[in-house]
Amino acid sequence: MKRQLVGIFFDRDGTINTEIDFLRKPEELELIPKSVDAIREANESGVKVFIITNQSGIARGFLTENDLSAVHKHLVDLLKKRHAYVDAIYYCPHHPEYGKPPYNIACQCRKPNIGMLKKAETEFNLSLKKSFVVGDRCVDAKAGRMAGCTTFLVLTGYGMTERDECIASSYVDYVVDDAYDAWQRIKDRLNHHDVSAA
Repeated sequence: MKRQLVGIFFDRDGTINTEIDFLRKPEELELIPKSVDAIREANESGVKVFIITNQSGIARGFLTENDLSAVHKHLVDLLKKRHAYVDAIYYCPHHPEYGKPPYNIACQCRKPNIGMLKKAETEFNLSLKKSFVVGDRCVDAKAGRMAGCTTFLVLTGYGMTERDECIASSYVDYVVDDAYDAWQRIKDRLNHHDVSAA
């Protein structure tokens, strides 16, 4: 049986870059200090790195998928300048209540649903139960928990606001300062457990 891989799923807004409501333009993107270091060190360790992001601004008409593509190209370029990369970026353009067809649907990809994680599982032969989700909102932690991952709430973005709710919900395994702090915890787990096989 082919060996399954370990992945880290980072939320985007509030976790990798500063939180801006419905970020529309590449020039609005500002990386959170040390988030790039977390990604680069994860790359160097051989762990797969993904971004999973709800982008209901597309459904709401605030931006298009082409606009989002330009933002993500800029994000990839910024990471590359710092010798870091992501293996894939998954996004959900839908909203169950707002917007117009084809985006105003109840989908399986919008967090806390696990469609984006399941897609990565299939495309990269991941072991979700040995993988990690890092985000600043309860929906990130819930998606991770439902997929069987270890979950981290960062206190950047909405993390401080959502901390008590997330802890009370029992979706969060660890509360950490930021993405780099999460990576340090993950690295420690990887160093002390055999996580390479299914």
